[in-house]
Amino acid sequence: MKLNIENKKKFNLTYALIAVALFLLLQNFLAGYGATERLQYSEFLKLVESGGVEDVVVKESTVEGTLKDPINDHDRFVTTRVDPDVARDLARQGIEFTGGTEQTIFSTLLSYILPAVFFVGIWFFLMKRMGGGGMGRMAQIGKSKAKVYVEDETGVTFEDVAGVDAAKQELKEVVAFLKDKDRFGRLGARMPKGTLLVGPPGTGKTLLARAVAGEAGVPFFSIAGSEFVEMFVGVGAARVRDLFEQARKVAPCIIFIDELDSLGKARSGSTYGGHDEKEQTLNQLLNELDGFDPTSGIVLLAATNRPEVLDPALKRAGRFDREIVVDRPDRVGREAILRIHLKKVTEDPVIDIEKIAAISVGFTGADLANLVNEAAIFATRRDGKQVKMEDFTQAVERIIAGTEQRTRLLSTKDRERVAYHEMGHALAAASLPGMDPVHKISIIPRSIGALGYTMQRPTEDKFLITEDELKNRMVVLMAGRAAEELIFGEVTTGAADDLAKATDIARQIVTRYGMAPGLGQAVLEAQRSSFLGDSAIGIKQKDYSEETAREIDTAIRQLIDSAYTQAKSILEERNRDLRAGVELLLAQETITPDDFPALEPAQTPGN
Repeated sequence: MKLNIENKKKFNLTYALIAVALFLLLQNFLAGYGATERLQYSEFLKLVESGGVEDVVVKESTVEGTLKDPINDHDRFVTTRVDPDVARDLARQGIEFTGGTEQTIFSTLLSYILPAVFFVGIWFFLMKRMGGGGMGRMAQIGKSKAKVYVEDETGVTFEDVAGVDAAKQELKEVVAFLKDKDRFGRLGARMPKGTLLVGPPGTGKTLLARAVAGEAGVPFFSIAGSEFVEMFVGVGAARVRDLFEQARKVAPCIIFIDELDSLGKARSGSTYGGHDEKEQTLNQLLNELDGFDPTSGIVLLAATNRPEVLDPALKRAGRFDREIVVDRPDRVGREAILRIHLKKVTEDPVIDIEKIAAISVGFTGADLANLVNEAAIFATRRDGKQVKMEDFTQAVERIIAGTEQRTRLLSTKDRERVAYHEMGHALAAASLPGMDPVHKISIIPRSIGALGYTMQRPTEDKFLITEDELKNRMVVLMAGRAAEELIFGEVTTGAADDLAKATDIARQIVTRYGMAPGLGQAVLEAQRSSFLGDSAIGIKQKDYSEETAREIDTAIRQLIDSAYTQAKSILEERNRDLRAGVELLLAQETITPDDFPALEPAQTPGN
């Protein structure tokens, strides 16, 4: 059931006028041209000379009249006037004639009424697009666009949400407050006015908010932050007021603002450049947060993946009191999410959910839903009756590396270079402790531009990384180019992405983690956004000297050179494995550790 918070549409007079005009136009057309014979002017003159014309009406550009003998069952005729002295010819024959005017109902509609109706229709259409359905609804431009649901419409409960147990536990308090306000406040506690859900895109923030409404069984106002802001100054503020007024009428209820960062960005020092409307809208939201009583039963939830750009006034105590992180799920969480989505497909009973969770490290809830869907597509494509493990493996490869491009044919020499490059990565990963095990190597080109790829599968989620593990990752990245130089004596552009990743790790070791002995423990670069990367923060000017900058560059270059030297050393020691692995890879195009045991991971000390 959907709450009816808008007036019903009234009868629109414009549509009636258009219908009447079209009816008159059609009637005039049928009446005027249905029984008229159109003649050439020469034929008309012959009829005049032979006495075949009964009467004539002469107009500015046409001659119309009645025939004595019907032509093609038509007793009326019309012809285009050519001779301006036609009157003399008619008089000579003794034919009665009269003048006429072009002004008919048809021409009147075309000249006056239809253009007016056209422009009135455009005006009504524009008013409707701006928020009204006509003149009587112009005032609704300031009405809230929030969609309102009740319990049976959300269709979501906490049972439908998995992988975010910590966030669910905190939101259960919101549900308890909405269901029993008196019990919740018996010791003087009050519910936070606002709860901010923070996390990467796709982690289930909106789903959690809908689950809260579904559990509590209260109206759920859902609106995106961008829907408050319009080109007209003051509209956003009016919509904020209207939203809270509607919420007060149906309290207890939940107001959910998605993508809060589009509405609540930090205010600038001036209002020039079109920011005035957004700042007025934000100010109105702050006033509403200060003005409503949390004991009234209104709970405000908001979601964002860019918390660092929010105005500090939004996050202070008394407004968005509580911040709940909805992060990417760990391995156990991914298993729980997969079980929910696997209910929607026909799966093989022996499918290994733990293995799927292991190869999908870093996937969000939305990514896992897409993974299950892609696997079902692969199973359908091969006409399978069930979704099997091989379908999930292909789906992971599809998401990470793109689709196979078997039509992209490489020359024999390039194919061999790609094979040595990928085998260099794999052997380095297998030789160094703490590296993720190699899952698969392929030299089949992919749609993302990769000519081949080496897929490593983590055995566990890692939250801390040692200095040695970071340096070993750089060695694995540099091993592809090292293999090319070792075998062919030259390098290619194929390692461009590897170099960029290795440089990024080296820079973080030096500037963020304090792992460069010559530079000490100082942090020389700001913390990057954990949700959206560098783009969320922008470019920060360096706040260190040119001498320090040179030391940073030197330390980064030394780390990269050291990783490259170590990679070459490993491959020189395993030259026989390198050549044997490439021979097998060229023959099969795709291999796993089962096909080539030399790819099995090295044992870490103590094992």
